[in-house]
Amino acid sequence: MEPRQIAIQDYTYELPQERIAAFPLPERDASRLLVYRDGDISDRLFRDLPEALESGTQLIVNNTRVVEARMLFDTPTGARVEVFYLEPADLDVVQGMAACGQLRVKALVGNAKKWREGLLRRLLKLDNGKEVELEVALLEKTADHNVLQLSWSDPALPFADVLQAAGNMPLPPYIKRDVQSSDAQRYQTVYAQHQGSVAAPTAGLHFTDHVLQQLGDKGIQTARLTLHVGAGTFRPVKAATMAGHEMHGEYLDVDRHLIYRLAHVVHPDQVVAVGTTSLRTLESLYWMGVQLLRNPGIEPGLPDQWYAYDHPSDVPAQEALAALYDHLEKTGQTRLFAKTQLLIAPGYKVRMARGLITNFHQPQSTLLLLVAAFIGPDWRKVYNHALGNDYRFLSYGDSSLLWRTQF
Repeated sequence: MEPRQIAIQDYTYELPQERIAAFPLPERDASRLLVYRDGDISDRLFRDLPEALESGTQLIVNNTRVVEARMLFDTPTGARVEVFYLEPADLDVVQGMAACGQLRVKALVGNAKKWREGLLRRLLKLDNGKEVELEVALLEKTADHNVLQLSWSDPALPFADVLQAAGNMPLPPYIKRDVQSSDAQRYQTVYAQHQGSVAAPTAGLHFTDHVLQQLGDKGIQTARLTLHVGAGTFRPVKAATMAGHEMHGEYLDVDRHLIYRLAHVVHPDQVVAVGTTSLRTLESLYWMGVQLLRNPGIEPGLPDQWYAYDHPSDVPAQEALAALYDHLEKTGQTRLFAKTQLLIAPGYKVRMARGLITNFHQPQSTLLLLVAAFIGPDWRKVYNHALGNDYRFLSYGDSSLLWRTQF
């Protein structure tokens, strides 16, 4: 299948609002788990995951941490404006979170027509009781976002702390309720570590420390990488075909030792990716390795969304990862940090994972296309089963364990 010609209307289904989970269950691992393998579907609970996986499986999870991206301000005329932080305008995510005193950011502005001129100001109160003044200036408007200058009165205070004091959890737009204090915990995974996402890697929300312990006791190892999830993950495909859709970019951060393990210790058929973000990161690593094999000595950059389709590769996954590891070792890089625009859609050959743990995604979304690329036309069978058996959908909804039929 030529992915540019994919008609997004072929990847839709009827999702009633009442099937979208507005709240998480009281217990994370009490969510349901749909297991798909070789055309068969079974219904379990997420806490049964250790029983559904074999010893020797390597789980790959995304340990990004969601930042409090929604900030409210009052304009000089008294109108309420929402600033939704997206990412730094000039720095990468790690540098942006550590920036002190001021930062240029990309953001969405709600009720922007009420903010025509002047600065937005707020007085923030930190956990230690100290007060800091935050100012926001509008620098530029584009079709997709605004560029803002944020300045705060404490020159030693990092931007991550500013967001924590000024913002609220950025619940997805399809959750039709106000943010509650419990979301600060429940819209994070238990292993969240590196700040930078404006949306949760929701496949990981079902894990508990107890489930992780049970997995380890069975000989199922868990490794961590980072992909900072951007707001583009919720952006619907509005073009009639995928040729007219620009895939959003997201920052990834992967330790060199994990790349070594994937290249030399763990075979891809032992890998289960926890979430579409983890799978997207793993597949991006593959293409970086392929680039190095094709052009030795270059500094690899992540290709655009069509590279994998326009420049197909038969290079084995472990060979590509070995090339990437060798490059990092030779150049003295302990971590790989880059931005990926990779699109995984029907017609794409997944190389880096045998299984995928993921929630149920929105109709006509790139995440649904990824699922269709992973298990083929049976994605509709899986979703019809979930709809017919009272599964809860989207970020706070239930989970699935999907196995590829071919590898």
